Amino acid sequence: QVQLGESGGGLVQAGGSLRLSCVASGSFIGIGTMAWYRQAPGKQRELVAQTTGGGDSQYTDSVKGRFTISRDNAKNTLYLQMNSLKPEDTAVYYCNARIWRRDAGSRDYWGQGTQVTVSS
Repeated sequence: QVQLGESGGGLVQAGGSLRLSCVASGSFIGIGTMAWYRQAPGKQRELVAQTTGGGDSQYTDSVKGRFTISRDNAKNTLYLQMNSLKPEDTAVYYCNARIWRRDAGSRDYWGQGTQVTVSS
């Protein structure tokens, strides 16, 4: 069984910073692309940032220059450093990862989500 566990969310004032973490645990043989998504109330879930196994990263336009995605492959951990936070960044943030399991191929897994609230 594979699980993704997020942490690091919370309440912060506009202009502040938070660092989200996501740890993959369980039985698997490899992790490919990892990503952070977010979903604000009444809105669809959107891709915030993603990073490949080789370290190439992409960001949605609204967070470029403010957010940094990174990963520690030795620790099976994904991070999202969020700086200069704005009220419009308020959402539940979800970790996503493409994970390979022995004799089971690969599929996407999701974390349970962590709430980020930015006050004005």
